[in-house]
Amino acid sequence: MDLDKLWQSTMGEMEIQLSKANFSMWLRNSRPLDWREGTLYVSLPSTFAKNWVEDKYYKNILGILRNTDSSIKKVEFVINQKAQAQKTAPANNAPEAAAGGLEFGSAELETNLNPRYTLSSFVVGPSNELAYTAAKAIIEKIGKYNPFFIYGGVGLGKTHLIQAIGNEIVSKYDRKIKPKYIPSEQYTREVVWGLRNDRIESVKKKYRDADVLIIDDIQFIGGKEKTEEEFFHTFNALYESNKQIIISSDRPPQSIPTLEARLRSRFEGGFVADIGYPEYEMRVAIIQSKLQEAGRSLREDVVDLIARRLRKNVRELEGVLKKLVFLQEQKGGEVSRAAAEDIIDKAVKNTSKQVGDAQILKAVAEFFNVTIEDIVSHNRRKEIVEPRQIAMYLLREISDLSYPYIGEKMGRDHTTAIHSYEKINQEINRNSSLNQKILTIKDIIYKS
Repeated sequence: MDLDKLWQSTMGEMEIQLSKANFSMWLRNSRPLDWREGTLYVSLPSTFAKNWVEDKYYKNILGILRNTDSSIKKVEFVINQKAQAQKTAPANNAPEAAAGGLEFGSAELETNLNPRYTLSSFVVGPSNELAYTAAKAIIEKIGKYNPFFIYGGVGLGKTHLIQAIGNEIVSKYDRKIKPKYIPSEQYTREVVWGLRNDRIESVKKKYRDADVLIIDDIQFIGGKEKTEEEFFHTFNALYESNKQIIISSDRPPQSIPTLEARLRSRFEGGFVADIGYPEYEMRVAIIQSKLQEAGRSLREDVVDLIARRLRKNVRELEGVLKKLVFLQEQKGGEVSRAAAEDIIDKAVKNTSKQVGDAQILKAVAEFFNVTIEDIVSHNRRKEIVEPRQIAMYLLREISDLSYPYIGEKMGRDHTTAIHSYEKINQEINRNSSLNQKILTIKDIIYKS
C-alpha cells in the first residue's frame, strides 16, 4: 500500500467537501505515518488539531479511505512531535495564541506563502486573462496598481494567483521586498488576540512592515467592527507608503453588504479584476497541466469526460483528478471511461445535494444583508424587490419547484413567480453585475 498516494487521494476529496480555510487550517499539514493491522496512523501538528479532526471529520475521512481500500478499519491520529517542538519557540512574526498554536498550510514561515503556487503553473485563458496580466504588471512595478482586488467564485484560482504574485516577488527581488500573505479569518483572530492581550501594536507592526500585503477572502471581515477598523488603518498606512496591497474576495466590493463604506470605497478605487468560470479548452489545459506536474497521464477520452462534466470548480476538478490517478496506479493500468464516470458521478452528486427552500432564502438574505422576513413581506422598496425576485428565480432554477409552490412560499400569486423568474432569466445574460450576484449566491448555497 502506497500510503502517501492513498492519503493524497483522500485529502483531494476532503478538499472538495470543506471550505478552503477549514481544509488549510485542519488537514493541510496531515501526513500518513504507518499502516498496521487495519489501522492507518496519521500525524497532525497539534493536540488541538487532533481533537478537532477526530470530532469533526473522522467519519468522513474513514468513509473515503474505506471506499478506496476496505482493509482500512480505523484511523489513528497522532501528534507530530517535530511540529510540537517548533511551536514551543514561536516565530516573532506570529502571535503565539493568535491561531490556536496551529500552522496554516505548508507555507514558508516568513511570508506565509505556499511555494507550490507559481505563475508558471497558473493556466491562463479568457476567464482569467485580465487578472493574470495585472498580476504580472504588479510584479514588475510594485505599487502601480493599488490596491489590486481580485474576485470570483469558489475554486477558480484566486488563492493560487495572489500567492503566486508573492512567490514571484520573493524570487525576482531576492527577498529584498517582503510580501506577507494572510487569510482574513486568521487576520481577524490575530486582531482579537492582540486586543485581548494588550498586544495590538505587535499585530499592527507585523502587517505594516510588509512591503506587499496579500489578504485572502476579505469578505469575511465584513461586520467585524474591530477588525475592519484595524484593517482600514493598516490599509491607509501601506497605501500612503506606496506599498502594494493585494486582496481577494468571492464577490466584487460593491456586493459585500456588511463591509464598511469607507473600505468598500478604497477597494473600488483600485484595480478590480474578476476570474470567471473556465471554458472547456481551459479546463482541458488545467487537467493536462496538473498531470504533467505530477508526471502522470490519463486516457484522452477520460480527460475529455472530466473537462465536460466538471465545469465550475477547479478545486473539485483537481480532487477528482487525484482520485483517478490514484486508482490508475493501484490497478497498474489505465482507468476505463466507465470507472471515471462512476467517480465523477459521485463527485457531482456530492456537490449537488438537494437544496432546501430555507437554504436558498437564507443565502439570498445573507448576500443582500436583509432578513428572510423582508424577502417574503409585501415591502416594495427597491432594496427588497431585487432579493425577492432573485430568490424566486433561484427556487425555480436550483430546486425546480413549481410556480404555484414558489408563489405560495413567497406569499404571492404564481403569476408573480413566473414574472420574477422570466425577468431575471432574461436580464442575467445582459447584466454582468446581476450575473455575478447570482453566481456568488449559488456559491454561498453550495458551500453551506
